[in-house]
Amino acid sequence: MTGTPRAKEEPFEPGLIPVPGALLVWRDSRHFDRWRDLPCTLCGRPTPMRSHDGESVHKACAEDWTTANPVEARRGRFASDVQPKPKSKGQGDDHA
Repeated sequence: MTGTPRAKEEPFEPGLIPVPGALLVWRDSRHFDRWRDLPCTLCGRPTPMRSHDGESVHKACAEDWTTANPVEARRGRFASDVQPKPKSKGQGDDHA
């Protein structure tokens, strides 16, 4: 490996759009760009985070934007990851 970033990947499939005030679920590693920080499109501070479309944005900024713009948010600018369905009861449960 040479340590150079890979070619730009296609955006990945978004899941559900959260209701205003809800948290985004961004567990997929493709939300994190380990090679560089870019300015957040909402606040302007550097961030390694990326939306499903590759837009540089802090997760907290995206959640705040979704809360402040509920009608616009329904168009899907920011969405949670697709959640796999649990195979059986109890699997995929985040609770202790």
